[in-house]
Amino acid sequence: MTTNRSYFFRGRKAFDVFERELLPYFARARASVRRLRIWCAAASSGQEPYSLAIQLRQAAHLLPGWRTDILGTDISGEILEKARAGLYSRFEVQRGLPIQLLAKHFETCGEMWQISSAIRSMVGYRRFSLLDTMTALGTFDIVFCRDVLMDLDRETKADILARIADQMTPDGALVLGAAETVIGVSDRFSPMSNRCGFFQKNEFLRARPSARAGAPDPGRVGPAAARHQSAMTTQAPRTGREAC
Repeated sequence: MTTNRSYFFRGRKAFDVFERELLPYFARARASVRRLRIWCAAASSGQEPYSLAIQLRQAAHLLPGWRTDILGTDISGEILEKARAGLYSRFEVQRGLPIQLLAKHFETCGEMWQISSAIRSMVGYRRFSLLDTMTALGTFDIVFCRDVLMDLDRETKADILARIADQMTPDGALVLGAAETVIGVSDRFSPMSNRCGFFQKNEFLRARPSARAGAPDPGRVGPAAARHQSAMTTQAPRTGREAC
């Protein structure tokens, strides 16, 4: 839980699903409140939350007049100070960050590169341990908790996942690492069909058949999601493992 290795757009497929499928879905599902909350539960030095902030900036046409909040938490106060500063070495910005995004969202600062104040202002940071109570963090639509739980024992994983579920909206999305699963660990989530590392709450899946008249239809979230078979339509794979 204290390994601080990260880079921009790490695990690119997760960011592709976020951009092409989750954002169009939530743009429709949250149209009445115009607010989206995202939690990066292992923010490390900030590359993950800033990557999401860049994507939100580029998708501004989907979210006009919206309030978008990204919270980055980590157990290390020292690494969070680096994240808040948004200062990265040449090596760090060259790992996963397309050159056009570097030119658009970063400025040189001596021998370092600093992400723009506009992007930094989109992310708030807080020192936090996943073993602590999560109630004060509020409720989230999307939770990124990638490659954090894999080294923990099953009981601790189940406890953390249950408490994360309690902090998520009914139709919220949980994003774990591509090699991580909830199968055999938690009964609160099920995998999204053909989306490695993406999960939905079982309460939402059970409620959908009786709530179609009033709830947004995850199967109709616009052309982008239709092309990708709707990330928010979940079907448990017959083999008991996520289909990739």
